[in-house]
Amino acid sequence: MTQNINKLNTVLTYVKDTFVGKNDVVDLLGICLLARENAFLYGPPGTAKSAIVRTLSKTVKDGKNFEYLLTRFTEPNEIFGPFDIRKLKEGELLTNTEGMMPEASMVFLDEIFNANSAILNSLLMALNEKIFKRGKETKHLPALMFVGASNVLPEDEALNALFDRFLVRINVDYVNPELLHQVLLAGRKLENEEETETPEIQVHEIRELQNLCKTIDLRPIYEVYLNTIINLRNTGIAISDRRAVKLQNLIAASALICGRNEAILSDLWVLKHIWDTEEQIEILEGIINRTIEKDDHPNSHPQAMHNKTPNPEEVMKDVKILTDKWNGGTLSFEEQNVIKDKLRYLQTRCDWIRNPEQKEYIRQEIESLWQKILQSV
Repeated sequence: MTQNINKLNTVLTYVKDTFVGKNDVVDLLGICLLARENAFLYGPPGTAKSAIVRTLSKTVKDGKNFEYLLTRFTEPNEIFGPFDIRKLKEGELLTNTEGMMPEASMVFLDEIFNANSAILNSLLMALNEKIFKRGKETKHLPALMFVGASNVLPEDEALNALFDRFLVRINVDYVNPELLHQVLLAGRKLENEEETETPEIQVHEIRELQNLCKTIDLRPIYEVYLNTIINLRNTGIAISDRRAVKLQNLIAASALICGRNEAILSDLWVLKHIWDTEEQIEILEGIINRTIEKDDHPNSHPQAMHNKTPNPEEVMKDVKILTDKWNGGTLSFEEQNVIKDKLRYLQTRCDWIRNPEQKEYIRQEIESLWQKILQSV
């Protein structure tokens, strides 16, 4: 299986080289592909969401790709295929799925939250159980992975079930200004369709890795994982039992892609990307970073210890916001926990500030807030 893992890593490296500054996005898509779980890309237009998925799909040599931009008026026929007229004349109601989603190995649905009630039920079953059901017709889907994308989060409660079907949520933003020059060069190369050798991996090789992913030993991290889920729930981050079970697949995938047959503490990095709201992104990062920073295993996933050097002004601004909230009035137990978790995260970020004077000043402000919190207990 080492050869297949190397093939997949070569493919992911190729996509990373094509899209500068998107390593985290590509790595997370690789994790979802291994775990056979769905990924959601969230970000403004023009951040290469579609292009990244398209490029990754092209590396699957013998795969069938399906990509569609949903609108409020999208009909089931456009996604699943029209009814087979020949069979209809014979009295059978069957769908002609040729070239449509039920036959695809890689599926990308853009503007996923435009899904209307006509396609929602079939879509929910396809995403969750990898089954296409229409009338009496039932078909197991060959999809290796579903990817959805949108530049907004769902506001309609009816769409929450759809959002819940995407286990991993990936925040795709504009690249750092420092990388913009490289982005322009890489984008020009892509626009001109300059020929480069594209690495390939076959569908059956991915399926073999997906099956191998199920055999990864999670016992070394099981207790920490269990406590982390309980901690996240206490913080107000809703993690259903179903999602808690499925998240284990992501941890296993992180271990497998690093060539290991057992999980280590740092594989819990994937839990940073299970947020429901933008506010939870920072909370998750703080909690998970504190958990995985204790791990010094030499073969950790590259994303496990990837932390951006903090801007001292932004850290100080966040500390002031927390201080104002704490001083602002009566807080619920859950709100207090959120503030404490954010403060612990900022305390960790403070350690990475390079300027010693700024670091010390912010530390004193954080310590001052901790004293207020302890006095109120």
